[in-house]
Amino acid sequence: MVLRIEDTDLERSTPENIAQIIDALEWLELDWDDGPLSQAARRERHVERIDELLSAGHAYYDPTSSERVREWKREHPGRGYRGAGNGGDGAVRLRFPDAGTTVVEDLIRGPVAFENRLSDDLVIARADGSPVYNFAVAVDDLDMGITEVIRGDDHLSNTPKQLRVIEALGGTPPSYAHLPLLHGPDGKKLSKRHASASVQELRAGGYLPAAVRNYLALLGWGTEDDTTLMSTAELVRRFRIEAVGRSAAVFDERKLRWMNGRFLRELSLEDYVQATVGYLDREGGGAPAEGERLGAACRIAQEKAQTLAEVWPLIRFAFEPPVEDPSAWVKVMERDGVAERLAESLAVLRAIDTWEVAALEPALEELLARREWKPGSVYQPLRVAITGTSVSPGIFDTLEVLGREPALLRIEAALARLRT
Repeated sequence: MVLRIEDTDLERSTPENIAQIIDALEWLELDWDDGPLSQAARRERHVERIDELLSAGHAYYDPTSSERVREWKREHPGRGYRGAGNGGDGAVRLRFPDAGTTVVEDLIRGPVAFENRLSDDLVIARADGSPVYNFAVAVDDLDMGITEVIRGDDHLSNTPKQLRVIEALGGTPPSYAHLPLLHGPDGKKLSKRHASASVQELRAGGYLPAAVRNYLALLGWGTEDDTTLMSTAELVRRFRIEAVGRSAAVFDERKLRWMNGRFLRELSLEDYVQATVGYLDREGGGAPAEGERLGAACRIAQEKAQTLAEVWPLIRFAFEPPVEDPSAWVKVMERDGVAERLAESLAVLRAIDTWEVAALEPALEELLARREWKPGSVYQPLRVAITGTSVSPGIFDTLEVLGREPALLRIEAALARLRT
C-alpha cells in the first residue's frame, strides 16, 4: 500500500488536511508500506515527462483560453476540443484520437467504453507549467509500480484520461476498480450534512477501529454465507474486489452502533477498561484514577454500552455525586407513593450486611412480593436517587459498585428532598 498525498491542488491540500488523512489512517490501524509521498514534491519528474511527450509529438502547447474552448464546444456539439498548437505558449494538451474508444477494464463493472471523439485533447499542464492531477497520477502510478487502483466511481471518468497518458508514455496501466459511493439513509451521497461522515467523527463517537473496519468492508460487499462479524484477518482472507456490488451502499449508523456494541462486549475486561480510559483521555473528560472501582464499573456497563461515548454516562455515578437531571426527577420521583417505596427500600437495604448482588437482589425482590409492588416503581426511584438519572446498568450491580455507605447516603438525601 502506497500512501500518496495527491496535493497538486495546493489550495485544498493544506497541512491540516494532510494531517487529518494520516490521523484517520493511523486510528483505523491501516498501515502503509511506502510514504507518505507528496505528489507536488515530484513536480520536476512530471515536467520531465511532459517534455518527453512534447518532443515525441504526443502533446502540444495550446494558447486557447478556457472561455474560447467552451465557445468552440457550443459551436461543435458532440465533439471533443482539438487544438492547433503554436509552439511554446499556453497550456500543454495531450492528443486524443478522433475515432474508436478507450476501454476501462473495471474489476467491478467490467469493460466500460468511452468514445474518443467526445473527449477533449487532455490538458496535462497549465499555462504556468504546473502539471494537472490526471497527468501527475498517471506518471506516479507508473514510477511507483502501482498494480491496483481502487477508488470511488466518481473517478471513473478520469480513468480513460489516465489510460491515454500511460499509453502515450509507453507504460502498462494498473488494474482499476471503481467502488460505488456511499449514501446516507436519505439516499443522498454521504457528506458533511450526515452525522459521522468522517473518521474523526466516528472516533469521537466512541467507535472501535476494528468495528469500523468490519462495517466499512461490508458496505457493498458480503461473504457468500452472509457472515457479519469478522476480524480484520478474516476480512483480509475472504475479501474479493470482484464481489463488490455496483449499486451505492447505505451507511447506516444504527447498524454500525450494533456492530460496535458486539465488538465491545467481546473485549476482555482489561481491554475494555483500557479502551474506555483512552477514549476519556482523548476526548477531554479524563478517566478517574480509581483502578479497582473503574474495573468494576466498566464490567457492569459492558453489556449495555454500544459505544465508548456511552460508558462514562453509565458509570459516572461511581465517581461523582448524582447528576442533576430535572426531567428524570419529575418523571420518576414526583409521583404518588414514591417516598413510601423509597423509605421501605432504604430500610431493607440498611439491614443488609453483605453488600453484594447475591444479597441485594433477593432482599429487594422479597419487598416487592410482600408489598405487591411492580419492579419499576421501586427500582427507578432507587436509580434516580443514586445516579441522578433514569438510565444506568442493572440496579443491583449499580448498588454494589457504588458501595453500601455512599448508596445509603444518596437514598437518604433523595428521601429528605421528597419530604421537604
